[in-house]
Amino acid sequence: MPISSHSHSGQFCGHAKDTLEEVVKTAISLRMETFAMTEHMPRDEEDLYPEEVEIEQTAAGLVDLMDRYYAEAVRLRDLYAPQIKLLVGFESEWIRPSSAGLVERLLQQYQFDLFVGSIHHLHTIPIDFDKPRYEAARKISGGTDERVFEDYFDEQYVMLQTLKPPVVGHFDLIRLFSNDPNRSFKLMKGVWRKILRNLELIAGYGGLVELNSAAIRKGMSEPYPKVEICEEFLRLGGRFTLSDDSHGVEQIGQNYHRVFEAITRVGIQDIHYFERGSEKADERFGHVRVRGHSVASLANHPGFAAPHR
Repeated sequence: MPISSHSHSGQFCGHAKDTLEEVVKTAISLRMETFAMTEHMPRDEEDLYPEEVEIEQTAAGLVDLMDRYYAEAVRLRDLYAPQIKLLVGFESEWIRPSSAGLVERLLQQYQFDLFVGSIHHLHTIPIDFDKPRYEAARKISGGTDERVFEDYFDEQYVMLQTLKPPVVGHFDLIRLFSNDPNRSFKLMKGVWRKILRNLELIAGYGGLVELNSAAIRKGMSEPYPKVEICEEFLRLGGRFTLSDDSHGVEQIGQNYHRVFEAITRVGIQDIHYFERGSEKADERFGHVRVRGHSVASLANHPGFAAPHR
């Protein structure tokens, strides 16, 4: 359990809990070695979430929140440097054409270490917020899970081409509210072709696909992405990182033992992560480089041995 490349706190995310410093202290107590802070990026006014509308949040307010988050994350990175390697990043949104500009402005304004490239919307509708909204997006796509999956992976492909995110977040999130979240994608030939296309693109530019334990927390049998997808990405020479996608201290490292089971099934030999250093890996993120832990070296870590919470 020494790595998480994706996390949130209640201090800077309306649907999370606990302060960012509490999150960091918990990661230290659980013997995390590298932990990325990746709060959600600001969005346009029309893309506020229901909990943000309830508190009369605004797009300008989200920009101010990002300012405050960045300052606090840098403070914590420096303060706790002797105990843990903290990375300052964000999770991107891909909702409408203006999303690309919002991401680029963030990258120009702040000196981030990384970002997680994610899609939470399709046809501008949140597809992981609740089932009715997922069904609304599915209806626009043609009314079936197969059709909405195809549209999702097409939208993801455009995001990957445009942003080339260093970490690809919850690759197959679209299955969360589908009729059968554990169904094999291989049974849907058109969907599977699009998945392989996207994986080839990620492997080609060197992105890391996160093994995200949140899928298990939400009732699915395998992490994001499914084992069958991981097997194909590994075959392409793709690299993986590890994420809890935690939204508060209770979820840090949660279900990592189940993710380790999937890692073993796939045959993944190394887990990768970003580290601040003197070698530039990507000009967008200052001095960061990709490092790897062998899976064999992680096997005896208590976080993988059994559930800890």
